[in-house]
Amino acid sequence: MKLIKTLITTATATLLSSAALADITIGVSLPLTGPASGLGIPLGNQLKLWPSSIAGEKVKLIVLDDASDPTNGVKNAKRFVTEEKADLIMGSAATPVAIPMAAVAAEADTVQLAFSPAVLPPGKDGWTFRLPQSNSVMAHAMVSLMKKQGVKTVGFLGYTDAYGESWLKDFTAEADKNGIKVVATERFARSDASVMAQALKLTAANPDAMLIVASGSGAAMPQMAVVDRGYKGKIYQTHAAASRDLMRVGGKAVEGAYVVSGPAVIAEQLPDSHPSKKPAVDFVQQYEKAYGPGSRNQFAAHGFDAQMVLEKAIPVALKKAKPGTKEFRTALRDALETMGRTVISQGVLNWTKDDHWGYTNETGGMLKVVNGDWKVE
Repeated sequence: MKLIKTLITTATATLLSSAALADITIGVSLPLTGPASGLGIPLGNQLKLWPSSIAGEKVKLIVLDDASDPTNGVKNAKRFVTEEKADLIMGSAATPVAIPMAAVAAEADTVQLAFSPAVLPPGKDGWTFRLPQSNSVMAHAMVSLMKKQGVKTVGFLGYTDAYGESWLKDFTAEADKNGIKVVATERFARSDASVMAQALKLTAANPDAMLIVASGSGAAMPQMAVVDRGYKGKIYQTHAAASRDLMRVGGKAVEGAYVVSGPAVIAEQLPDSHPSKKPAVDFVQQYEKAYGPGSRNQFAAHGFDAQMVLEKAIPVALKKAKPGTKEFRTALRDALETMGRTVISQGVLNWTKDDHWGYTNETGGMLKVVNGDWKVE
């Protein structure tokens, strides 16, 4: 009887130990190939620098390539929630991929940390939290600078997809409030190799400034086309272009471009009073130690911030449930919604039940490409 009791005690202790050490499974879908790979690859690199555990629980990262394709993103998300029983899904960095992934996350009652400013219909983002700043927040910073520069008219050249249309909507609303008019609009697909026809039409309209909505290295091509057509006005780019790929590919054609960005890209140039100075510097030092000077990237910073957010939320969720359960997934969502003011490398987050964006209008900053480098405006 004593032997049986000992065996039962040992078995119980083993089971409790196993439960305490349950893996936190995170499924990640990234555009490691395709048109948005310039966003996904730096993110993937940052995830390689993550710790092996958070709050004493082993973290199991499953990273899959969605090839910048929505169908692949949905397929990956379904695999995460069905086969892998993921506690959390992350991705994609491509907006057209992140949006349909949100439906899978909602149906499975699983948190999605989106690495793109995915705009969802009201009530459809109950499980989706965004790490990038919203387009409206970034449009606020952009229009503020345009107003200071005396810009009155703007031409729009952007993607035909959800990212491009969202930027056009949010920028137009902010511009209208400040007496700035969008006088010409042209669109192109992410896979297009040329936008010369669109550039010709926009140059003929001769706006004071041009807004280009594209991402990564793909943001250089439309600017080169506009410059080649003789446009001499100011050219603005969105936070999806806040990457050195813009300068690497665009060369002299992107000199003088204005790019809106979160603070992480220009960590050292932030004043000491800036709340994100320390985490931004920490991100840059860690990332560039691993991948070389100048390798910092807006999207890699989102990967750094995802770690910071989870290091705050997971301990709270663990007080209510164990990984691998529906209760844990719900507790994680609740923890994110109630974690309060959270300083990260890309600004200050304050997610709530009614706001899964979290950033204020003060988050965005304007950079200028000067001699192949970033300068804060």
